[in-house]
Amino acid sequence: MTTEALTTAEAAEPIVPGAPPPQPLWLDFWRGIADDNPVMIQMLGLCPAMAISNQLANGLGMGAATIFVLVCSSLLISLLRSVIPTEVRLATYILIIATFVTISDLVMQAYFPLLSKTLGPFVPLIVVNCIILGRAEAFAGKVKPMRAMADAFGMGIGFTLALCTISAFRELVGSGMLLGYSIFGPNYEPWVFMIMPPGGFLTMGLMFLVMGWWSERKKAKLAGVAA
Repeated sequence: MTTEALTTAEAAEPIVPGAPPPQPLWLDFWRGIADDNPVMIQMLGLCPAMAISNQLANGLGMGAATIFVLVCSSLLISLLRSVIPTEVRLATYILIIATFVTISDLVMQAYFPLLSKTLGPFVPLIVVNCIILGRAEAFAGKVKPMRAMADAFGMGIGFTLALCTISAFRELVGSGMLLGYSIFGPNYEPWVFMIMPPGGFLTMGLMFLVMGWWSERKKAKLAGVAA
């Protein structure tokens, strides 16, 4: 987006208290994947990230459901932002989110019953997932629909990538398989510990350790360039 187009967008969009500053849609999208990844950077949604991440299929299923709920609820909230009373906005956001969570849960039960049974109560608990409610309050309720959808897609994909990374690592090390296919062969001795609950805490700790190292590396590199 050119500077003139961005200036035009700023003029067209009314000023809302607490609204994020105008920027190109691709930056709204990319922020959720890298700069503000909900799991790796903001440390949100850690409960499902550890509880159901012992198999890659679980991560894919939970990620798909979260993307659907994020995008649909953010779009509807943005479309209705001018008519939702401020006093009941949080209750309204939860009602909208719960509607799409119910749809995703019913679809999963109908077409993917085994996955639905494995994920158990964590699909309905998307209603109170701090990622979704947080984006509704901080972003979707204050910007136009296109920006709300770009942000929702980015956050949803970022959450899914983090979830799949954790799930793939735990399943691979814990069973030597991925999506039911043997990777290391029959002689591999699986670390069963990794697909148990403590393995989720260990994997999450290792991931945060890597992210901390990468962040310090970027800071050092930027400091070296500035000097």
